[in-house]
Amino acid sequence: MSNKKPSKLEQQLCFEVYKASSNFTKQYAKTLEPFQLTFPQYLVLLALWEEDHLLTRDIGKRLELGIGTLNPIINRMIERDWLEKKQSNEDKRAYIISLTEKAKKAEDEIEQSIIKKITSCNFLDMNASTLMSQLKELNAFLSKMEE
Repeated sequence: MSNKKPSKLEQQLCFEVYKASSNFTKQYAKTLEPFQLTFPQYLVLLALWEEDHLLTRDIGKRLELGIGTLNPIINRMIERDWLEKKQSNEDKRAYIISLTEKAKKAEDEIEQSIIKKITSCNFLDMNASTLMSQLKELNAFLSKMEE
């Protein structure tokens, strides 16, 4: 048995959160590959499946992504017929992003693929609700620190 002391890096909570995020993203990427979607594109779809016809800035707020990051994601999704973009009648500088029929029809299939992947990886064996609650508390705390 080794009595090796954990490295400074291994003792950092931020490093474990980073690794978990990276690993989740990799798992989702494999699952989304047949749909030719990236993880950030999937997040955009999730936001719009919950509420269609959102302003770009509202999607950005929900996903905590800046417009400079979000616009290329949305443009790529428009090119691949996942989304439509129309100028807002109220504000000519703003755009309304909507799901296409392809995106609406694919929701169940994508969701089932995600559930199947999560189940096959035994993510559900851990207490996911406790972990989610703790991560939300951590993110809320870190957000307050930024203010």
